[in-house]
Amino acid sequence: MKRKGRLKKMVLYILTSILLIIVGALLFMLLYPSFGGNPSKEQKETYNQLENYTNGKFVNEVTSKSDFDSWKTLFEGTTDGAAGKEKKPSSPQPVAEIDWNKVNNDEDSITWLGHSTYLLSMDNRKMLIDPMLESVASPVSFVGSKRYPYSTDIYSTIVSKMPTIDAVLITHDHYDHLDYTTVVELKDKVSRFIVPLGVSGHLVRWGVPASQITELNWWDEMDFEGITLALGPARHFSGRSLFNMNSTLWGSWVISGTENRLFISGDGGYGAHFEEIGRKYGPFDLAIIEGGQYDKKWSDIHMIPEQSIQASLDVNTTKMMLSHWGAFTLASHDWRDPIQRAIKAAKEKDVDIVVPQIGETLSISALKPALPSWWDGNSEIEG
Repeated sequence: MKRKGRLKKMVLYILTSILLIIVGALLFMLLYPSFGGNPSKEQKETYNQLENYTNGKFVNEVTSKSDFDSWKTLFEGTTDGAAGKEKKPSSPQPVAEIDWNKVNNDEDSITWLGHSTYLLSMDNRKMLIDPMLESVASPVSFVGSKRYPYSTDIYSTIVSKMPTIDAVLITHDHYDHLDYTTVVELKDKVSRFIVPLGVSGHLVRWGVPASQITELNWWDEMDFEGITLALGPARHFSGRSLFNMNSTLWGSWVISGTENRLFISGDGGYGAHFEEIGRKYGPFDLAIIEGGQYDKKWSDIHMIPEQSIQASLDVNTTKMMLSHWGAFTLASHDWRDPIQRAIKAAKEKDVDIVVPQIGETLSISALKPALPSWWDGNSEIEG
């Protein structure tokens, strides 16, 4: 009887401990600001009238895994393994020192800051795309994918050196695209945040005044100081915790200035929406298309590089940059595979792929398909 009593107490202790851990984790997700906020009751009531909002969640135009189990899918074993390859660089990779004179001059330009973050100069306006400048793509610093080591640290002083940002554009709320610490450090330099529906809930919780935030639905357009901005569809999903899965919208961006027109795909699977965007807004002077961190099981929510090249043709451009690579390992393929496969596919499809180093500023009006193969330890520019 005593043994049974001790066993009962032990089971009760274990169950109580598990319950406390679960409750603690749930409270942590609710209270820790990095997990973000939620759309208000009034916002949700407005969203209920939309075609892309069903049962309290945003949905894709075409049903995909992102509508029900994307987080589960991302944590499953992958099928594009990289056995014997480098899932992340074995040595620090070369980056370009940011030339702030180029960034601040009057010429339309774009500066890649790694992964999916870009600093865009257009019509004398500065726009920051998907602000993620921290070292870990995670809600906490001690868990998650760490930024690759680089030969030069351009990140520790980047916010202090960055000019006033006229607008921050966000494609969706995942940690590798919308970073809490970056927003907190940067928000006083930003005039306006322009985001998909629902994302304001995160920003307001982080101290951004609601009056400085504009939300758009798919196909909404706005004039921003003479630049036309339109939020296009994407085939993806959203969420920063168990409590806000698909509570915010995801999308792509069309940015049309006086001389140049850009398309930014955001994350997402390949689909007919690219041709639709091309018909409505093309041709583009440059398309920035995601094509890294892919897996066969994720085909609904991430493209492989060959699809990225085709997507650039679909939106009606022959000049493209590959995004979503070169900074974090979020999939099991070799970290260099995205750019190597994209370059090969681009040659086959007669697409000019532009591959800057991280930190390099390029003139949009004079883009050249130069390929600095810094990922292979060679920073010399190949013709």
